[in-house]
Amino acid sequence: KECHNCQVEEVSWKDAQSFISKLNLLSGKRFRLPTEAEFEYAARAGKNSMGYKYSGGDKIEEIAWYEGNSGWITHPIGLKRPNELGLYDMSGNVEEWCGDWFGDDYYKSSSSNNPTGPLSGTLRMVRGSSYSDYEKYMVVSRRFWSVTGNGSSLGFRLVEDR
Repeated sequence: KECHNCQVEEVSWKDAQSFISKLNLLSGKRFRLPTEAEFEYAARAGKNSMGYKYSGGDKIEEIAWYEGNSGWITHPIGLKRPNELGLYDMSGNVEEWCGDWFGDDYYKSSSSNNPTGPLSGTLRMVRGSSYSDYEKYMVVSRRFWSVTGNGSSLGFRLVEDR
């Protein structure tokens, strides 16, 4: 399928790391995947949060591409309403890799100030939700894991270290 202006998808964690390494080398900047905490902070709109169920609102049809409206395909970025920080598709469209290892007790065992999760593991953290997920999985609090070689409906967005 061809989709212009769509989120990247079907990317393994290792492929995302390879892309980031090349981008950093070519740009002279330092990009990385967000931590789980950074992703959640952005999805919840940080200090601008209105406490919505989904990232940007409580009405799923206005916010997200999910199994109920997507036709089971990725859609161009920006067709749904952004969250309070102006970020699109934090709920729906494509699930996204985070830089952390998965930890069941992530928030219990991590620092309360900018937590980074476990130092090692076998599974990587994934946040967000995809065009093939049911409405109940679109909530901003959804967290899960994947093996690093799996790409299925996974994509990523970057954070620039300054």
